[in-house]
Amino acid sequence: MPISETWLLPDGVADVLPEQAQVIETLRRNSLDFLASRGYQLVYTPFIEYIESLSSLSESNQDLDLATFKVIDQLSGRLLGVRADMTPQVARIDAHVHPVDGVARYCYAGTVLHTKPQGFNTTRAPLQLGAELFGSDSIDADVEMVDLMISLIQEAGLADGIHLDLGHVGLFRSLVQKAGLNKATERQLSDLYQRKALPELADFTQDLAFGSDFYALGRFASDLDALEAHLSADVLANVEFKHVFDAVKTTQAEIQARWPNLHIGIDVVELRSYHYHTGLMYAVYAPNRAAPLAQGGRYDGIGQHFGRARPATGFSCDLYALSAGRFEAKSVVVAPKGNQADLLAAIQATRTQGLSVIQLLGQDDLSSVPYATHQLVNRNGEWTVEKI
Repeated sequence: MPISETWLLPDGVADVLPEQAQVIETLRRNSLDFLASRGYQLVYTPFIEYIESLSSLSESNQDLDLATFKVIDQLSGRLLGVRADMTPQVARIDAHVHPVDGVARYCYAGTVLHTKPQGFNTTRAPLQLGAELFGSDSIDADVEMVDLMISLIQEAGLADGIHLDLGHVGLFRSLVQKAGLNKATERQLSDLYQRKALPELADFTQDLAFGSDFYALGRFASDLDALEAHLSADVLANVEFKHVFDAVKTTQAEIQARWPNLHIGIDVVELRSYHYHTGLMYAVYAPNRAAPLAQGGRYDGIGQHFGRARPATGFSCDLYALSAGRFEAKSVVVAPKGNQADLLAAIQATRTQGLSVIQLLGQDDLSSVPYATHQLVNRNGEWTVEKI
């Protein structure tokens, strides 16, 4: 490779320069401090693991499996995976490494790696930050997690005009079970719901058991009152379906009570990650952004892969995406060369005030620090900081 090309990076990865790196690092620290204040304990997970450990979600989520880089371990000869999502790792910690009786709350932040970008104009190496709650299957746990997610977005200064989407895989899943559909029909219905293809849905459900209910689920997916009015009495009498339906309404009401000005949308056939989510799903969107700022959901039983199945819910976000378009230039003070006691004391005092201080080297002058904003000068025996 010629020298002119050695500095190039692969598609989908990029350097983060000082002006944005400072914003991202501040956001990371503040976010983790905020999560800690809510009782979420910080964990660090390894960048690579045996593929069997990372497959707790990928077995039921082919997209995650395809997003995972796989390499051969030079020590053991076993197949390793580079983490594409930190949720399976935290589930492993909860199930086996740090088992807790009762409710456990964890948070994390770290780089994950994807074989392909997960969306338009997105990185293959997101800086994922998230929170997970294990050990409670209550509506209160779901509400806590959604509240935590929105509060985190607010702490990041991105709450203006945000929109919360709520969904629940349980309505579709319980209706499929009641109708006794096979996997192929279930996949076709899921695809039609995802594409919002109502004319095709009407044709497809015409000769289907409970076809009118499947059509109503798609036609009135965003209006719970209208959906209830168009569902058959037989479906509404189903214990599992009614339980899920009431849970969605209760969750929406409780979140709205906490955030009266928040716009909440309902989509009960939003079936992204349908195969591993087991209940409520949620995502926060902002104006002029196609991808969600943060998203998550319930995935009960994920720990079964590690020998300890527990209710679980959580969310994650990409700090690179949250900080997109935000830059911060820090004040940099230049101090003259020297080791006089009063100069060194002045430098230390300036740093104590939160300013960055660079002391000149050798024959350097101010021009050697082109990004300097201030200088430390001696005026009548007193060291003072002056703007350049």
